[in-house]
This record gives sequence, C-alpha cells and structure tokens, in this order.
Amino acid sequence: MRPDTTSTDDICHFFVDEAGVPDLFDGKGRPILGTAGCSHFFILGMLEVDKPDNLAAALTALRKQMVADPYFKTTPSFHPDRKKTALLFHAKDDLPEVRMKVFDLLRSFGKALRFRAVVCDKQVILAREQARRASEPAYRYNPDALYDELARALFGRFSRVADVYRLCVAKRGNKIRNAALRTALEQGERDFTDAFGFSRGGIEHWQVAITNSRETVCLQAADYFLWALQRFYEPRVNPETGKVIHEDRYLNAMLPQTSQIYDLHFGPMSGTFFNPANPLSIISRFEPSIWKKKTPQV
Repeated sequence: MRPDTTSTDDICHFFVDEAGVPDLFDGKGRPILGTAGCSHFFILGMLEVDKPDNLAAALTALRKQMVADPYFKTTPSFHPDRKKTALLFHAKDDLPEVRMKVFDLLRSFGKALRFRAVVCDKQVILAREQARRASEPAYRYNPDALYDELARALFGRFSRVADVYRLCVAKRGNKIRNAALRTALEQGERDFTDAFGFSRGGIEHWQVAITNSRETVCLQAADYFLWALQRFYEPRVNPETGKVIHEDRYLNAMLPQTSQIYDLHFGPMSGTFFNPANPLSIISRFEPSIWKKKTPQV
C-alpha cells in the first residue's frame, strides 16, 4: 500500500461508527456468542467524505421528502414519537423502500465517499479470552478493549495523508471515552509510521468530536455502509433448507466506494486486506476451500 498524497484538499473528514457488539460473555461469565443480540463479528468502519455539508444536506432533504410523502405517512417508523426514520436514517430500522433510496443517494456521490473498515471474528476473540481466563483466573474481559483494538487497526492502516484530520465518532450508548480514543489514535499514528516509514504528523493533526447520528448527519451514511458490510458477514440460516446465508447484494452495491476492508482474523496471521485489487466476496471470504486454509488465531 502506498500512501495517498495526491489530493489537494488539506483537510480529511472522517465519520466512524460500529456494527455488531463487542460483547462475549453474560453477567455470569458464560459465552453468549451467536445468541440473540450478540453478533458473530464486530466491525468498526470509517467513511471519508469530501464535502460533508453537501452529503448532510442531501440526506436531510431526502428524509424530509419521505416524511412529507403520503406513501410513508402511516408507517410506524415515520411516526416522530418512535424516534426512527422520522428523525434520522438508520439502516436497521428503515423500511426496504427507504433503504433503496438512501443507497441510491449514497452511490450518486461516487468517489466523493470512501469507506474502510476493520472486521474481527469474535469466535477467535472468544478463544483468546477463554485461554487468558484459564491462565489468569482474576482476569475479566472488557468489551471496550475490543473496540480500542479495532480503532487502533483502523487508524493505523489507512494510507491517507493530509494536514488536518477531522474525526467524528459515534457515541457508544452513554459512554464518552475520550482518553481511550486518543490512545488508539496515538497508537495508530505509530503503526502508520512503522508501516510506511514516515509520520503523518502525529496526534496534533487530529480534531476529534464524539457525537451522534442525529446531530452529525454524515454518521447516518457511515451506518448504511456498515449495515451493508454486516449483512455480508453475519451468517443467517435459511429456515427451509438449513443453509447458511451471507447476503452480498448490499455490499456489492457499495463496493465501488469501498477502499479497504481489513479482516483481522482471516487468512494469514496478520489478517487479510480486501480492496479493489483483492475484492471482498462470498467466494473470497467464505468459500470452503479458503476456510480450510485459515489458521486459527488464539
């Protein structure tokens, strides 16, 4: 990977959100991987937007247009008291017709939107954590640590170079963890220097805001990219055939705007980078012959 230094824009705008949950155990320390509400994968994604004001205005106009459309008037998600599509786009809650319009809008921005993400296989993380608990009985898993691990990989493994990085991070529940995020950025900057042989300038070049999707509309766009990727990774079982399904149509629609997916626990010990030269697909990620080559990482 060669750092991208061709842009004349000295300011990069990034919007970071997550998909899935970092949880592995219940309150009694029992594994809950794959149970209701607990995902198999945890994903941290970052959307780079050339002109955030333009994207925010377009998404807001589209939502207002839908709110005024009689077609959506009686649907529950458009009732303001439900605090869903009437207030903001959220792919998980939005109607299929809404999703299609949002995806079409995002695709219309072309290369002005560039998405990258880090994906972890929680089965690998679970095995790692259980091994540590066996050797250190007093040790307790902290889900925040997994988020921080992915944040470091996300910030340290993209090759964009600019004078200023404006980073908007989706607030996680009631938590604001400024110190942990700053640590992840510092570690990511060191990882970048190790990977590419020069510094982007350090933590001083980052301007960070922890916010929410209603206040920062571009986070709604990041959510849609993440939802498409999550639908690809998370396995579902066909109730009639029992076959495991990975849905790729949403991902395929957004691949032209996807710069890089860093799959931490697939392939070699260092993970696998999926990008335009090595596209992410059901064959490349879940085809049985490739799974056989995967080396378990504990």
